[in-house]
Amino acid sequence: MATHRAQRRARACRIRPGQRHSADRWFAGAGRQRWQHHAQPRRWRNIRGFQSPRPYFAGRCRRQPSGQSDSRRAGWRARRLANRRRDDPTIRTSGREYSGMSTLRQPADSDDKATFLERLIFNHRPAVIFLCLLTSVFLFWQALQVRPSTSFEKMIPLSHPFVQNMMKHRNDLGNLGNTVRISVEAVDGDIFSKAYMETLRQISDEVFYIPGVDRSGLKSLWSPSVRWTEVTEEGFAGGEVIPQSYDGSDASLDQLRNNVLKSGQVGRLVANDFRSSIIDVPLQESYPDPADQGKLLALDYQQFSHQLEDKIRDKYQAQNPTIKIHIVGFAKKVGDLIDGLFMVVMFFGIAFLITLVLLIWFTRCIRSTVAVLSTTLIAVIWQLGLMHVVGFGIDPYSMLVPFLIFAIGISHGVQKINGIALQSGAADNALTAARRTFRQLFLPGMIAILADAVGFITLLIIDIGVIRELAIGASIGVAVIVFTNLILLPVAISYVGISKRAISRSKQDAVSEHPFWRLLSNFASAKVAPASIALAVLAFGGGLWYSQNLKIGDLDQGAPELRPDSRYNQDNAFIINHYSTSSDVLVVMVKTPPEGCSAYSTLSAINELAWKMENTQGVQSAISLVTVSKQVIKGMNEGNLKWESLSRNKDVLNNSIARADGLYNTDCSLAPLLVFLYDHKAETLDRAVHAVQDFARQNDKPDMQFLLAAGNAGIEAATNEVIKQSELVILILVYICVAGMCMITFRSWAATLCIVLPLVLTSVLGNALMAFMGIGVKVATLPVVALGVGIGVDYGIYIYSRLESFLRAGLPLQEAYYQTLKSTGKAVLFTGLCLAIGVCTWIFSAIKFQADMGLMLTFMLLWNMFGALWLLPALARFLIKPEKMAGKVGNSLFSH
Repeated sequence: MATHRAQRRARACRIRPGQRHSADRWFAGAGRQRWQHHAQPRRWRNIRGFQSPRPYFAGRCRRQPSGQSDSRRAGWRARRLANRRRDDPTIRTSGREYSGMSTLRQPADSDDKATFLERLIFNHRPAVIFLCLLTSVFLFWQALQVRPSTSFEKMIPLSHPFVQNMMKHRNDLGNLGNTVRISVEAVDGDIFSKAYMETLRQISDEVFYIPGVDRSGLKSLWSPSVRWTEVTEEGFAGGEVIPQSYDGSDASLDQLRNNVLKSGQVGRLVANDFRSSIIDVPLQESYPDPADQGKLLALDYQQFSHQLEDKIRDKYQAQNPTIKIHIVGFAKKVGDLIDGLFMVVMFFGIAFLITLVLLIWFTRCIRSTVAVLSTTLIAVIWQLGLMHVVGFGIDPYSMLVPFLIFAIGISHGVQKINGIALQSGAADNALTAARRTFRQLFLPGMIAILADAVGFITLLIIDIGVIRELAIGASIGVAVIVFTNLILLPVAISYVGISKRAISRSKQDAVSEHPFWRLLSNFASAKVAPASIALAVLAFGGGLWYSQNLKIGDLDQGAPELRPDSRYNQDNAFIINHYSTSSDVLVVMVKTPPEGCSAYSTLSAINELAWKMENTQGVQSAISLVTVSKQVIKGMNEGNLKWESLSRNKDVLNNSIARADGLYNTDCSLAPLLVFLYDHKAETLDRAVHAVQDFARQNDKPDMQFLLAAGNAGIEAATNEVIKQSELVILILVYICVAGMCMITFRSWAATLCIVLPLVLTSVLGNALMAFMGIGVKVATLPVVALGVGIGVDYGIYIYSRLESFLRAGLPLQEAYYQTLKSTGKAVLFTGLCLAIGVCTWIFSAIKFQADMGLMLTFMLLWNMFGALWLLPALARFLIKPEKMAGKVGNSLFSH
């Protein structure tokens, strides 16, 4: 009987046999059920448990007026209803009437409605899973080969003029940019004891044979190059500080004490209180392989740091409890960072467990939870494997990337699971729900991932190797999320499905009233939105004003990347307090023609610059060729202090610098001025660099130039300048790229502003937080600002794309936002809280810069989530006209 009735309708409507009637096609959409009595002409239909007017094309076939399409008529009715509500506030649609809107207007699941990509993926699901499994096995093996890879050159801006000058004259400077200083302290007494000197000799010999040490430049009291000089009645006398006749007797120790006093090494190699001495250890970036002398090995900072601990500190402090060893230097700091950063594995495990528990609570489904975590872990494995394939390793800064990939993957995975759960209530099976979710969320997810990738790629403009590797690694990571979380996850769910408990809960949520979401929907109301905008403007102004206190570079002494109570910073504080030469050295290179460094005009200019630097705040002392020349000239005149000055006689000057080893190069065309600083704080470096630059502008000549800079302080100054120049440029580029992606996607400047403005507020408040917490903008923190924008844009894109669909369905703004919160908003809220809880564990890390990153990322995740939920609807209230969108298909990418 029903078949006969359908045939009659088909003949009346003149449709071909086998073609479905429009009513059948409409009821085949998501969330609609068709019973046999629907063929009868009835005025009202019961759709998903609520009463609503029958669609104009359901039931009997009605002829369309000429030139008027279904979408135009539907749009006209929706706009008329919206205008009536606007004119008459008493006309209000209950939440129950729209409780099913999350599944309305879904396309049918037939292949004629599916895109080519959807058909390619879901019609070949076994092949997709097999390819992903095969790729995972290969990249897992590659990920196991990843090793820490940190070099001195990767952590400095190689194109900066300071660094280029240093690299050009690197052989003449004797590795002044990369040295380690080992201080051996006598706990009881002073250094003039037989036991102490024997231990110092053993340590010097042990360090001499550590791979990577530049043996020709190693210097300690036992080095033959450390000499003493005095003036006697017969002329100059001198020799090695520790002579060949030294035997440890009291007489030889007394002689050693006298030699040290005559050597001028007090405050340099010997502490001012004579309770410790230093071993200067210059390093080579590459050294011959002990097993194959024809092969060069790159210096492994982690291994070198371990050798210093095992072979030097632990060994000799255990053998001789009366000594204590302190070690500072770039290589030791990086080694400690790498050791401490492996704690990120522990924090990653904690974040994984927290995410697991919260996902089970959120989804009420073990299968979907395992699917999300598995595909996200696969993304992390792929990222690490691909990093090894392209030749990159892990450094102290790129260790952040796997956690970022995990966070972004969880964000997209939760959206997918949430969408599948919503669709499962109306779909016949898991495959149908997965396909509908893929169709609905693939494009928003793809746009969000592209925005992430573009934000990461902008970091490539910073000319620092570790930041560029971080940018490439993060871009690779977000690219693999497309395959693992946007493609593999829906395919996996199409097999395992969602638990009945989760589906039942999703159905109940679809028809239930939620007081919490209803409360949050007031952010889109006409009363609350103006207050929200005003509050946001005040927060923006306050954050912008306070962020003026944000500094570039390090703000603390020692290694700010480490905790103040770390062993390295304690060692650094010991050396600063007991020596006249700190570990922070700024080297000014004075360049002249060959044989020109000993000219009086050159030495006089160096002497004037040294005096100026020693009177600059933050400078401890300065040493140059002039220092030695004055001492020798004074000695040549019976030690009379009146003669402690430069001579205009060329022969006298040449003779006075003959023994100034290391303070000029072989052809006397370069003479370094070593400026020792109390610390390498940004303000200290700025004062020192500006003093040298001012002097150079006034005294540079064609035959004499003052070049900056070598030494660790010079490199820090160059790095600070690069970061200062790049900070604002990166933010501008990130926002231009993100805004461009949003504009291309939604083709609406209003939508773009709704998504981007909350991110701008987050960046401003993030800078204010850094200034308040005393965190400077440096290599470790600059990427977090850009990465925070990339992570935050996901929330805005998902929320606005869903809000737009409800507005085009004819809902008022507040009601549309309420439905958005019920579907997508809860996933955004859950993701932000879940990831923030996981990241905040980093705050307890022993590595300070990791704790700083944890604090900043926690703030970024929470505020981006809050900004998307709070500020986006408030902006939409002023920028978007729902009555103009009602019933229109729209021109955004999500409408096609």
